[in-house]
Amino acid sequence: MDNLKEDFLKYQAMTTPQPLALTVKKAKGSYITSTTGKKYLDFVAGVSACSLGHRHPKVVSAIRNQTKKYMHVMVYGEFAQEPAVELCKELVSILPKNQESIYLTNSGTEAIEGALKLAKKATGRSELIGSFKSYHGSTQGALSLLGSEHQKEGYRPLIPGISFIRFNNLEDINQITTNTAAVLLETIQGGAGFVLPKKNYLKKVKKRCQEVGSLLILDEIQPGFGRTGRFFGFEHYSVQPDIVVMGKGMGGGLPVGAFSASHALMRLLKDRPKLGHISTFGGNPVIAAACLATLRELRDSSLINQIEKKEALFRSELKHKEIKEIRGKGLMLAIILKDTETANKIVLRCMDKGLILFWLLWKKNAVRISPPLTIKEKEIIKGCAIIQEVLDHI
Repeated sequence: MDNLKEDFLKYQAMTTPQPLALTVKKAKGSYITSTTGKKYLDFVAGVSACSLGHRHPKVVSAIRNQTKKYMHVMVYGEFAQEPAVELCKELVSILPKNQESIYLTNSGTEAIEGALKLAKKATGRSELIGSFKSYHGSTQGALSLLGSEHQKEGYRPLIPGISFIRFNNLEDINQITTNTAAVLLETIQGGAGFVLPKKNYLKKVKKRCQEVGSLLILDEIQPGFGRTGRFFGFEHYSVQPDIVVMGKGMGGGLPVGAFSASHALMRLLKDRPKLGHISTFGGNPVIAAACLATLRELRDSSLINQIEKKEALFRSELKHKEIKEIRGKGLMLAIILKDTETANKIVLRCMDKGLILFWLLWKKNAVRISPPLTIKEKEIIKGCAIIQEVLDHI
């Protein structure tokens, strides 16, 4: 443990030049404890992944109980395994009626890949449309639909036949044509600064897709599973996507993804060719058990109903001259500041004071707030006081 940070930097591949490199000893609820014994209040939740906080007892119990029975036994789709079957059954029960079948994957980006393949197979078309400033993952297909050229330029050539429209721009909707297999959008744009759809934008995109015979894929990887105050973010906007992509908070802290569609669409993956989409560990019974425990807790408790009140508390506690605005919905919030330097100072200085914040991908003057949905009001007040204190001395 003495050399943990040094070994982390030496042996583990890095994703940025200067990672935060917090050395983690344990985590529980809304707190992470470092190997030095310092406790940090977590306002990030593994980038929206730990929806029920760290080591939620119902999730831990589900994992333990499943490991006593069996773990991995067969590649996805061949054996009937109760945790995965029950998870899919209960997910279908809370999704719109046109979502009848679930494909379980290892991650959100893998689910994006499956959704794109399904759209091509269903329509017989190859053109895909994404949105500028979008983020859907880092695999080749997801990267191709990612709306930042700077992030992609070192990895070309990517998938051909990709074009982009501006999120919330109604004129650009006309670029969706009879050549378009699918339009892939985040319900709420994450990396761009938690940008909400406006003026019935999503409904108008869906209407255009219906007119030209293309499919609407909504990326719910971050907004889904209660984060916005509804089980799925699109529920706020009265739209029914053709394909829904899930991940992050679905697993209660374990790696998972999924995409859903109608039976008519999903059955296209099982033949001509067989194994049209395949995953060794998708639907892993231990992870499925954790997902099922998470889903049931979110569905059966009052937790999601509390999100709007918690959002209001954040907004009331974070009033400062240095904050230009607070974007987002529910517990998917972004503090917008005057410049990148200010955002960097807040993240780093708050960490020094025991509060974990993080950045957003493309909006460099923004600071992420996406705590566990289980966060207590007193913890919100405590963390906001730290932010206010840091802002006072910027």
